[in-house]
Amino acid sequence: MPIDASIFKAYDIRGIVGKTIDEAFAEQLGRAFGSEALAAGERAVAVGRDGRLSGPGLAAALIRGLASTGLDVVDLGAVTTPMLYYVAATRARHGCRSGIQVTGSHNPKDYNGFKMVLAGHAIHGEAIQALRRRIETGAYTQGRGRSATMDIGAEYAHRIVSDCRLARPMKIVVDSGNGIPGASAPGILRGLGCEVIDLYSKVDGDFPNHHPDPSKPENLADLIKVVHATGAELGLAFDGDGDRLGVVTQSGQIIYPDRQVMFFARDILQRHPGATIVFDVKCSQRLPQVIRASGGVPLMWKTGHSLIKAKLREIGSPFAGEMSGHLFFGERWYGFDDATYTAARLLEIVSRGSDASAMLEALPTSFATPELNVPCAEGEHHAIVAELLARAADGRLAFPGGEVGTIDGLRVDFADGFGLVRASNTTPVLVLRFEGHTTAALARIQALMMAALKGVKPDAHVAAAAH
Repeated sequence: MPIDASIFKAYDIRGIVGKTIDEAFAEQLGRAFGSEALAAGERAVAVGRDGRLSGPGLAAALIRGLASTGLDVVDLGAVTTPMLYYVAATRARHGCRSGIQVTGSHNPKDYNGFKMVLAGHAIHGEAIQALRRRIETGAYTQGRGRSATMDIGAEYAHRIVSDCRLARPMKIVVDSGNGIPGASAPGILRGLGCEVIDLYSKVDGDFPNHHPDPSKPENLADLIKVVHATGAELGLAFDGDGDRLGVVTQSGQIIYPDRQVMFFARDILQRHPGATIVFDVKCSQRLPQVIRASGGVPLMWKTGHSLIKAKLREIGSPFAGEMSGHLFFGERWYGFDDATYTAARLLEIVSRGSDASAMLEALPTSFATPELNVPCAEGEHHAIVAELLARAADGRLAFPGGEVGTIDGLRVDFADGFGLVRASNTTPVLVLRFEGHTTAALARIQALMMAALKGVKPDAHVAAAAH
């Protein structure tokens, strides 16, 4: 089958419906994934979908392909991605440790895609390319599997509500952005004892109010207004498939994910002194300082939810997180990224105090840019980073007073901030982020890193925008 190789990303499969992804492709993917799952000894696979308009057709085709290999299929219907992960994490005794979520996550509404768990592990990189090769060659296992529906909602909700306890009732605003979390998250948070003011909970794949991506400040504008107008203690926002959480305080301050990681790390390290907390290279320099001060061991790792998740599991860490908003609880949970569970854990902690917003706003902060992108030709971004690393290694690039890190791209840490240039694993762009303890430090570090980048790519240009 002719396919567009560009849809096979580092952590998932993603493309534009009707152009690079359609129902015929979904069926072939089902055949390929089913063949891989059977080869891994799996007997069943779960399938879920988010609220996108193309979801039902793609999921039905995917299920046909999976069943055609002889795998049994558990059809979860419309659920969040973490609910799909939950089934794969809790049904091992039934032979169902694998799953595929049909989701476009936070991409524009004409996109859709597939996040995949094979034998209990979120697949990425070479495993995704192996699916591409299997589709191209048509090397499928043949069989006749069965398909049955499952409603996991009540069990999943009970699992969260029975795990998390609020010390007092709280009044919050929840913005689901018309994504699939709107069908479950507000109810679960009410079950914890919260008074929940709903924003855009009706699932609508046209996303008529704003895009469901809480990493973009403009998508939190309505939430901030309603928190202020209603006197709520906090505002929580979900992304389109429910694996990332946005948090805003009464004053309208956005608590970015690296500060969320600080907050959870402090709490968890009280029960797990000396534990390792994993975070990605885009996170604040303040984060490892907080982890050390709280009695933990900071471990910086490569960006990518699948990569962070795998590292958490490999070392047995109780908690990990990344700047994009994927947070992972090994303590009391299953190690996958789940915004509803994250929200419940956050409320559990802040309910112990009298002022939730003040607790969060007191977290250490710096002056930092958001994620900045430099567009590149296909493949150029990897070549540029390789050249930067080569120049740093042989001394052609010098950063006086800076400590060079090469875990994922080029990160240089100074006493008063850091600069990062890395290649995106999903699109042909360079990802840049700069932080300073003062505005002057931010400007200096950004200028230094941009000069280094322009030595390799003279036309590189980004606009500075601090938060």
